[in-house]
Amino acid sequence: MKATATDILHLGGAEKDERPVGRSIKRGFFGRCPACGNGRLFRSFLKSVDSCAACGERMDHHRADDFPPYIVVTIVGHLVLTGYMMTDLILPLSTWQHLAFWAPVTLASSLALMQPVKGAVIGLQWALKMHGFGGHEDTPEDSLPPRDPSA
Repeated sequence: MKATATDILHLGGAEKDERPVGRSIKRGFFGRCPACGNGRLFRSFLKSVDSCAACGERMDHHRADDFPPYIVVTIVGHLVLTGYMMTDLILPLSTWQHLAFWAPVTLASSLALMQPVKGAVIGLQWALKMHGFGGHEDTPEDSLPPRDPSA
């Protein structure tokens, strides 16, 4: 049985806590707020907005760090290497000709993928309530008080 909007209101707003991972990643990939899908996620090329203009969700505490570049390197590396090897089988090009073609392709595809992949990572973090998106600040495990072994 599917819950109606009235049922959700009676359950205390359970819909608000729903954070589907796939939808959040897709919204982030397209540069939209993972929470509402309406507001912009980036104010410049790789700088995210402080908060969504449409729903007010804070975005300033995310930590994508080096994960988006790792993903981009993996994707572009596989595609360019496959393209290089297929081209090398069909066309007898010199090393310099391959370099003249594949270096710009690598650079352009890396730049084209960087913002969407970072948006997808932010969407993933939001959906999984990581890095402050869940209403609490993340603390390192070593900063927690030690457990009492006798308990």
